[in-house]
Amino acid sequence: MIAELARAGITAPFPIQAATLPDSLDGRDLLGRGRTGSGKTLAFGIPLIAALAGGHTMAGRPRGLVLVPTRELASQVEQALSPLTGVMGLRAVTIFGGTPQSRQVAALRDRVDIVVACPGRLADLIEQGHCHLGDVEVAVVDEADHMADLGFLPVVRRLLAATPSDGQRMLFSATLDNDVDVLVRRFLSDPAVHAVDTDDAPVPVVHYVLTVSAADRVGVVAALARGNGRTIVFTRTKTAARRLARQLSAAGVLASELHGNLAQGARERNLAAFSAGTVRVLVATDIAARGIHVDGIDLVIHADPPAEDKAYVHRSGRTARAGASGVVVTLQTTAQARDVSALLRKAGVVPLRAAVGPDSGLLATIAGPRAERVRPAAARPAPVTDGAPTQATGRTAVAMSAGYRGRRRR
Repeated sequence: MIAELARAGITAPFPIQAATLPDSLDGRDLLGRGRTGSGKTLAFGIPLIAALAGGHTMAGRPRGLVLVPTRELASQVEQALSPLTGVMGLRAVTIFGGTPQSRQVAALRDRVDIVVACPGRLADLIEQGHCHLGDVEVAVVDEADHMADLGFLPVVRRLLAATPSDGQRMLFSATLDNDVDVLVRRFLSDPAVHAVDTDDAPVPVVHYVLTVSAADRVGVVAALARGNGRTIVFTRTKTAARRLARQLSAAGVLASELHGNLAQGARERNLAAFSAGTVRVLVATDIAARGIHVDGIDLVIHADPPAEDKAYVHRSGRTARAGASGVVVTLQTTAQARDVSALLRKAGVVPLRAAVGPDSGLLATIAGPRAERVRPAAARPAPVTDGAPTQATGRTAVAMSAGYRGRRRR
C-alpha cells in the first residue's frame, strides 16, 4: 500500500492520519474528529484494507463496512480506496439508492470484500436477504454528524447492531452532538480519541458578505464564476439550482448542476465533469455540502444564504481543503442582512463586507483572472438528452439540462 500511495504522490500523512493510524492499525476502536478534507478517507481506509488483506469472504457476507450519508460520498470513498484494494487483492462495491440494485446484488453474490454504503439501500438489501453483516470485521461510520442531520442514525444503529460486537469500529465526525455521542457510547469499546483539524481550527479562508439587489444577483454570481478557478454555487432549493445553472449558461458561464431532481447517472456525470475540470462551475443544493470531496475548489458562493450556521460551515468546507486556501462569498439582499449577520456570528466568522453590482471591480479581485468566455446559449435551447452535446453550446455535460427529468406542465 505504501508503494501504491507513493505512486499517487502521497508520501507523508495528513495530521488526522498521523494521529489515528497507530491506534487503528493496532485494531483499536477509534473516534476521530476532523474537518471534511482533512484526509479521513485514508485514515480509515488504510487500516480497513490492512485488516482484511489475506482473508476469505463468503457470498453475501462482506468483511468490511463503510457507512456514509450520501451517494456522492460513497462513490468518492470507493474511488479513493480502489487503488489500495486492488494491490491488496480485495474488492469493494458501492451500495446506494437511485440506481437498480441488480449490480449491487451481483457484486455481493460474487464475494465482494468491502461495502461502501448509504444506510437506506443497504438496509433494504439486508431485509431482502441479499446481504448479511455477521462477518464484518471492521465497520466505519463516516461523517456521523451529517448522518444525524439527515435522520439516518436509527438505521445506522440497526446496521451496526448487526455486526459482531468484537469487531473493530471506527467513527469519524466533524462535530460530536448528542446524537453522535449516543452512537459512540453504544458501539465503540474504549475508543482511542483523536481531534485533529476540527471545524473550529483556523483555516486559510477569506469570507465576504456582498449585498446585492435581487435584480443583480445572477449577474454578480456570473461575474464571480467567470474566474479561472473552480467554483461551487449553493442554492436552497432544487428548482433554484436548475434555474441558476441555466441563467449562468445563458450569461456565458458553463455550469453543471447537482440536486435531487437529477437522475443518478446524470448526478454522477455532472460531478465527474466538475472533478475533472471539464466544467468549472457547479450549482448545487445542500445535498452536495457533505457529498462533494473534490480538492482544488477555489471559491464557494452562497447564492442563497444557508438556513443555519452548521450548513454554512459544511458548504464553506468545500474550499480550503487539505491545507489549501479558499474564498467564501455570501450574497444577501438588504432584507436578509440581519439574518445573515446572526448566522455568521454563530459560525464564528468575521467577513469582509461590501455592496456590489455585476460591474463592481471587487468581483474581479475576488474571482481572479477571467476564464475564456463561453458562447452564450440560445434564448430557447434545444432539448438535451443525458450527456448529449447541446446545439446551443456544442459542448457535452452541460448539466443544466443533462439527465433532468422535468415534469410536464398541464
